[in-house]
Amino acid sequence: MTHSTCRPLPESLETQGCGSRVGAPLQKPTAPGVFPGHWGGPRLRPTMPSRLLLAAALLSSWAHLPAEASSWWSLAMSPVQRPEMFIIGAQPVCSQLPGLSPGQRKLCQLYQEHMAYIGEGAKTGIKECQYQFRQRRWNCSTVDNMSVFGRVMQIGSRETAFAYAVSAAGVADAVSRACREGELSTCGCSRAARPQDLPRDWLWGGCGDNVDYGYRFAKEFVDAREREKNFAKGSEEQARVLMNLQNNEAGRRAVYKMADVACKCHGVSGSCSLKTCWLQLAEFRKVGDQLKEKYDSAAAMRITRKGKLELVNSRFNQPTPEDLVYVDSSPDYCLRNETTGSLGTQGRLCNKTSEGMDGCELMCCGRGYDQFKSVQVERCHCKFHWCCYVKCKKCTEIVDQYVCK
Repeated sequence: MTHSTCRPLPESLETQGCGSRVGAPLQKPTAPGVFPGHWGGPRLRPTMPSRLLLAAALLSSWAHLPAEASSWWSLAMSPVQRPEMFIIGAQPVCSQLPGLSPGQRKLCQLYQEHMAYIGEGAKTGIKECQYQFRQRRWNCSTVDNMSVFGRVMQIGSRETAFAYAVSAAGVADAVSRACREGELSTCGCSRAARPQDLPRDWLWGGCGDNVDYGYRFAKEFVDAREREKNFAKGSEEQARVLMNLQNNEAGRRAVYKMADVACKCHGVSGSCSLKTCWLQLAEFRKVGDQLKEKYDSAAAMRITRKGKLELVNSRFNQPTPEDLVYVDSSPDYCLRNETTGSLGTQGRLCNKTSEGMDGCELMCCGRGYDQFKSVQVERCHCKFHWCCYVKCKKCTEIVDQYVCK
């Protein structure tokens, strides 16, 4: 069971009431790899840069990648393996990881054990992106191990906005859970204060997800790439940097805001005479659902001469730090285009009876579709046998399917 409560965001983020959170101006780190302020627990103590042993197979899998891939998302495609021992003279793991910017590489050197969970978070974000867009013309396809999504990310579209937000959310989620599971030496269970509205006779304990730490580390690592860029004020390049920072923050806030209090009953025969409660992250699918809603209502922005983003249409409400923004119109994704990175929709399955984006008319962009029959095998007529197994038969069915021309 859960108990709804209101928690402030980590330090340096101001709050307004219980549901409206307003972000303070984004600040640069005081130094690469140094985490400012109090993290809701002991200050991070960077682990000593270690020379880690990596399996020969892992190193060979990275050998074909350039030293600087286009994005840290590539950690999801060539994930970091957790070394089980240390060896003097081995090459540092961070020099082998693809896609890290200089600032991210410095953070890696200080927090090497975090890198496996950054890769897991990126993978979680990519999978959620593919689920949310599975029935749309752009379906979040990964095209290679270096840029992950390909050239389509060079366009500051609302699809790009979602990809940045959901991947940043994935890192915050993965690191928060790793803290709770005792996988990281610099953090542990959540030290969040007892909610004021929690009933007095309920115990505040257990090992909660450390969402404060996860939020902070994700902010420091994911934003490092954008913060080390220096473009002319008011330029299109600066607009893209500000867009990315906004969407990264929206993703992290979705994870933070949706974390809630979970409770467990104790007592004889389930009498629930006592309850123990702790802070627990929401299922990531719920985070993805919320970010998809933010995608649908994303705000079109443009850069001013003063280097600030402003609404293209001033009649709309100003976006909050929890909203997604974009600076470029989306391609139609109908046809394959090497320049924009669009894969097109030729060969995609569509739903003949649907009037939505997954319908053949919209998915195929008016080009028409082909029909074919396929055989599907499913488990059926399942029966439970005492004790204790379920036995099923296999049923085959011929179904009509449609693919875009």
